[in-house]
Amino acid sequence: MTLTVRQKIFVYMGLIVLIIGGSHAVTNLAYMEFLFDQFRKEELRASFLNAPPGEQIELLKTYVMGKMKLFWLGKWGFFLAIGLFFSLWISGVLTLPLRKLIAAIERVAKGDLEVSVPVQSKDEYGKVIQTFNDMTLRLREAEDARKRLVADITHELRTPLSIMQLKLENYQQAGHHVPPEMLRIHDEVIRLSLLVDDLHVLSLAEAGRLPLDCKPLDLTAHLERIVDDVKYEAEENGLEIRLNSISRPVTVMADARRITQVFINLLTNAIRYTASGGTITVEIEERVVERNALFACVSVIDTGIGIPAEELLHLFDRFYRVEEARSRHTGGTGLGLSIAHHFVRAHGGFIQVSSQPDEGTVFTVNLPIGSSTCAADTAIQIVQWRKNV
Repeated sequence: MTLTVRQKIFVYMGLIVLIIGGSHAVTNLAYMEFLFDQFRKEELRASFLNAPPGEQIELLKTYVMGKMKLFWLGKWGFFLAIGLFFSLWISGVLTLPLRKLIAAIERVAKGDLEVSVPVQSKDEYGKVIQTFNDMTLRLREAEDARKRLVADITHELRTPLSIMQLKLENYQQAGHHVPPEMLRIHDEVIRLSLLVDDLHVLSLAEAGRLPLDCKPLDLTAHLERIVDDVKYEAEENGLEIRLNSISRPVTVMADARRITQVFINLLTNAIRYTASGGTITVEIEERVVERNALFACVSVIDTGIGIPAEELLHLFDRFYRVEEARSRHTGGTGLGLSIAHHFVRAHGGFIQVSSQPDEGTVFTVNLPIGSSTCAADTAIQIVQWRKNV
């Protein structure tokens, strides 16, 4: 027989009342017998036996009531503690499925759809959990369908866009007069081609099919080259950009091309949203413990316009725009942060972000040290690479 949650509460509370009531009756009977035995030993003297029956009753009553006051106080304190303990235990038993469901809902809210809660009962909680599991299954199916759709569309769009771009470029190179409208069309075709390329790469990363050419990479030297590449753009915008690194190499297993795109995207955003006179700092930390693992951490710190706290959760979503103050800036496809997020995840790492409006933003890229999803034999490759250096 399957009990509902309401019936379970009724049964548990009935058991508590039965246990406490039975214990109360038994202890009262046992203590009263004990009191009469004690009275017989301590108070049953000649003065009591010679007293009138009325006085005997009063003496017995006074003795029993005096002893019972302390007994009742201790007994009710004991039963109150027992009742509270059982109530806490029962509430924990009854709400355990709900707590598991809440933890799963929080994971789904953070974007993790690979979650399922075991169904351990057939009551209302079990039905809710089963409905939740069905919902997450449908969400996963819809997300997989979306990824396949984006991958198929981007694949189909790349060929006609390449043909259009090639024909427009050949027309210009042939020396023909090019009207302004055609130049604008050419620019839009280039922009659309970049968007399609970004969507194609992003769809591969989301599906876990992004090809990575992972090799031992010295982050310190690699970031020095990246900072040098963007320094001219930063100086043109009146910004100071600097790299704070440790003297020894910080080696991780990574695809240099993909990691370069991650930091180029982050630095480009920092330059775009930092006013003239501001500063952009890149800091490297080695062997930082996060999530019970070792990571090499690279932080991109700017003194720009910042991001409101309520926007941070959606920052890595596709095409997400943060408020009008940031939307007024043009350039890019709007997928840079999402691509960076998925590239880092493909390496077994993660990105953290913190920001204060009008004070600046800090993006921290955490790349694993010692083990990585890039390659199973990471440690062996690093040792071999260091021997060859």
